[in-house]
Amino acid sequence: MPDFYPMTSREVVVTRHDYADGQRFDPHHHPRGQFAYAACGVITVFTDEGDWVVPPGRAIWVPAGLPHAMCMRGPVTMLNAYILPATQQRLALAGHCQVLGVSELLRHLLEQAAQVPEHTLASERDEYLLGLLLHEIVRMPRLALNAPLPREPRLAKICRRLLDQPSLENSLDEMAREAGMSRRTFTRLFRQHSGVSFVEWRQQACLLAAIVRLGNGEPVTRVAMELGYSSPSAFATVFRRALGESPSRYLQ
Repeated sequence: MPDFYPMTSREVVVTRHDYADGQRFDPHHHPRGQFAYAACGVITVFTDEGDWVVPPGRAIWVPAGLPHAMCMRGPVTMLNAYILPATQQRLALAGHCQVLGVSELLRHLLEQAAQVPEHTLASERDEYLLGLLLHEIVRMPRLALNAPLPREPRLAKICRRLLDQPSLENSLDEMAREAGMSRRTFTRLFRQHSGVSFVEWRQQACLLAAIVRLGNGEPVTRVAMELGYSSPSAFATVFRRALGESPSRYLQ
């Protein structure tokens, strides 16, 4: 993704762009930190640390200099706040990717900031607007919408395959055999290198896939059954437990 912001000394500059369904950006990085808000559509982000899913109305923080790729799921309108590295450090913004909630206030601030003229000195009102925008970004809650990749090469290979085709039917024993490990060794190494159990990680991978598919308008029943859940109600229960809301309400 090219840097669609002007050369400026401002701490933060905000842009707005529309993207087509399926549009991809190969691995790249920005000299500024990127706060990417999905005004509509779903964004998936890929890094060496794992995959991230940004539902409509949420955002992802990508620190300055971090290589990442992006893919648009459905037509996407994205508002990006590009933040200077020095400002990123001053505000103690994370040095790794995070999916974040977006308040109503922050949404309005992003929309207003995208209208600030690019090539003129910012007015006093614009300076206050951009300053408040930065402080509101800092306050946003972190959302657990990623599947971390283990550092161990055999486990990372398996996890990357599961991210491409996630299903609850991928059993622990099957994955241990594929990795050439005993069940006990696989279980121990997986938690050691990912911080969670394989079952928890598999559940998260399925939830990320579900968010993308639901965001594209697929029916809950089809998504639940194809991901290996015993019923739509079982899927809704797991979804609500993990994300706090039912699938339909979460994506409203």
